[in-house]
Amino acid sequence: MMRGRSLGPRFRWLWSAYAVSAFGTWLSFGAFPLLAILVLRAGPAAVSALAAVGPAVGALVAVPLGPWVDRRRKRPVMMAMDLVRFAALISVPACYAVGLLSFAQLLAVSVVVAAADITFTSASGAFLKGLVPPEDLLVANGRFESTNWTATALGPPLGGAAFALFGPVTSVVANAVSFLLSALGIREIGGGEPRPRTAARLRARDLSDGWRFLLKHPGLRPLLFNAMVFNGLVMGIDPLLAVLMLSRLGFTPWQYGLAFAVPCLGGLAGSRLTPRLVEHFGRHPVLVTAGAVRACWLLALAFTPAGPGGLVYVMVVELGLIVSCSVFNPVLVTYRLEQLPADRVARTLSAWSVSTKAAIAALTAIWGVLAGFTGPRMAIGIAGVLVLATPLLLPRRDRTPVAA
Repeated sequence: MMRGRSLGPRFRWLWSAYAVSAFGTWLSFGAFPLLAILVLRAGPAAVSALAAVGPAVGALVAVPLGPWVDRRRKRPVMMAMDLVRFAALISVPACYAVGLLSFAQLLAVSVVVAAADITFTSASGAFLKGLVPPEDLLVANGRFESTNWTATALGPPLGGAAFALFGPVTSVVANAVSFLLSALGIREIGGGEPRPRTAARLRARDLSDGWRFLLKHPGLRPLLFNAMVFNGLVMGIDPLLAVLMLSRLGFTPWQYGLAFAVPCLGGLAGSRLTPRLVEHFGRHPVLVTAGAVRACWLLALAFTPAGPGGLVYVMVVELGLIVSCSVFNPVLVTYRLEQLPADRVARTLSAWSVSTKAAIAALTAIWGVLAGFTGPRMAIGIAGVLVLATPLLLPRRDRTPVAA
């Protein structure tokens, strides 16, 4: 059975590094908006800018880093990005301790962390492709997916408790330290890594090479558009759902957090089940079916009722969404890695990340304006109707060859 396969000690170090940084990231989820609101007394416009502008600018900064990563050994790049994130994040509690924390600093740190996140992800994808045999990629990605959903379920509630009990920068410190520990774990992977065989000089056309490859690929092109629309709409309604539940329906913050934390455990179950589903039904049927099923849940959130029944209602809807996503994601990530040529993995993964993050930022802004005219419930409903069309963007046939 593929799900019980050992992937060796080098993968275990990589997985451990991923786990500790994932828990640190989710532990500090929402920490910057809370700091902006409670410490710096920032208004809604400033907080929205912090949530959207920082990651968007970070994605822009990351554009030339993809081709740069393809020209370098991946493990040192991963360690460097971990140390960059550590340094950027640890500056926040350091400045807070001496009374120098500012909104501009939070914005700058969010830009640096977003750019480093994209660069690390592209480097780690390329590294994983060289570390794990092709037949084990799905198992490896399933383990990353299950770890991420576990961290998503446990991190935000614990981070909120730490914020309340130990001060506003506690979770930021924990996140910074998690990246330091991740760098140490990646260092322990050891082993040799060949120098990439690419042109020494970075050319202007290399900046768009990742997008050219994605747009020409018959399988990845529709999946990219599907990811941009689906992720953009799902993430775009998050602030509206918070307004609906907290302001209009009267849920408390802890109920709101519970409504989204508990269903994340379904992501652990779904990601662990994925290798068995692929083994039994085949990769493409699982990809298309899970991609279609995950589109069916968002519309239901527009009909969220008040009271305890509403809390259970949101949990059930989110459980269905998360389980289907946790099956879809490892299959997508594995397929994408299989299709990428070894000399352009990082730049193409970077192009994918930049595209999806830009779509999320744009649709979040558009839906914020839309909600101002229609109200949050109607705006969520419109997003839910549009998401129902996203399965049309999935590839109908699997005829793509595996890249060398």
